[in-house]
Amino acid sequence: MVDIISRSRWGARSPRHRVRVPWSSRTEFIVHYTEGPASQSPRSIQDFHMGKRGWSDVGYNLLVDDQGRAYEGRGWSVQGAHAIGHNRSGIGVAFIGRDGDATPAARRTIRALYDEACRRSGRTLAIRGHRDVNSTNCPGNALYAWVRAGMPADESDESTPAGVGSRPGMSAPDYPLPAGWYFGPRSGPVSSVSGYYSHRSDLRRWQQRMKDRGWTIAADGLYGPQTRRVATAFQREKSLAIDGLIGPETWGAAWTDPIT
Repeated sequence: MVDIISRSRWGARSPRHRVRVPWSSRTEFIVHYTEGPASQSPRSIQDFHMGKRGWSDVGYNLLVDDQGRAYEGRGWSVQGAHAIGHNRSGIGVAFIGRDGDATPAARRTIRALYDEACRRSGRTLAIRGHRDVNSTNCPGNALYAWVRAGMPADESDESTPAGVGSRPGMSAPDYPLPAGWYFGPRSGPVSSVSGYYSHRSDLRRWQQRMKDRGWTIAADGLYGPQTRRVATAFQREKSLAIDGLIGPETWGAAWTDPIT
């Protein structure tokens, strides 16, 4: 059973009103992402939903952060505000973060919440991504691919706290670009992906990993002078080919090489 941080523990505001939903009405489990920074707190999300959105409470039934911690939103038995036409039938669970930010720990918790929902309902609930029921990009391409694969739970933890070495056998997430492509300046050829037209979530993932390792870098999804400097220094430190570009070796080393 998942340890869920209660509303009182994360300082939730009182809801304006609640609509109870019996388990007999629950037929699906809908995965979302908040499309904001992973540093968002459940309270800040609730404040946005109750303020800008004008909703009665935070929209989701449950939330999960990148450390794999689960938070009570509206709760199991309350109608949410997360998917039009599916708020009564669907239990809405949101990952706190952007596309590509969901860690193995977060995915394992989401899967555990699904298993608990099935146990409470006494039957197998349909697995959905938000985009399956509404016109949206939610929950992002990376998390949606995992949802469509059936939310497999047998994943190793790829995360390592800043300041410590990598664990033996730890693997990097798959390199996100086609063979021969790399993250580089926008002045380069078509194979040089800069993020300047889309703020790439996959580039942001590498930047965030380097930031977690102790480098001074903005996780903004853009390849600029700062990212080039960090990539070059990192390549020199790890005895990689020094070109300042983020190809498969530089990508993978951010997870597999020890932090020094």
